[in-house]
Amino acid sequence: MSEKSILAYFKAPEDAESVSLKLQALRVTELSIDRFSRFGGSGLQAGVNPVTGNLASMDSMTSGSAHTGILAAAHTSGSGMSHGGDGGPTGRNILLTAIVDLGIYDQAVTIIEEAGGML
Repeated sequence: MSEKSILAYFKAPEDAESVSLKLQALRVTELSIDRFSRFGGSGLQAGVNPVTGNLASMDSMTSGSAHTGILAAAHTSGSGMSHGGDGGPTGRNILLTAIVDLGIYDQAVTIIEEAGGML
């Protein structure tokens, strides 16, 4: 049978996890949940606080991902006083990727949208 892919964005990993359980009950072919960020890497940056010296670039250098930390610290949103002026974050940094049979595609999309997912 034919398959279709779905890319759905969520604000919280818990929302994506609850949807994944429902999709697994429908017997999806493939399913994954990932977090992404503007600067690559794991997306889990330490806070930037220039007063205490806690800089994202320094924290990332110790974990082996110096480039990601440098990008985050150099961005206009690095101080926490601005979102950078480029549209701001949408808050949807959790990506659910699924490959489903064509016969259950509409049902899978409905489940995702009812849980607050954005296609």
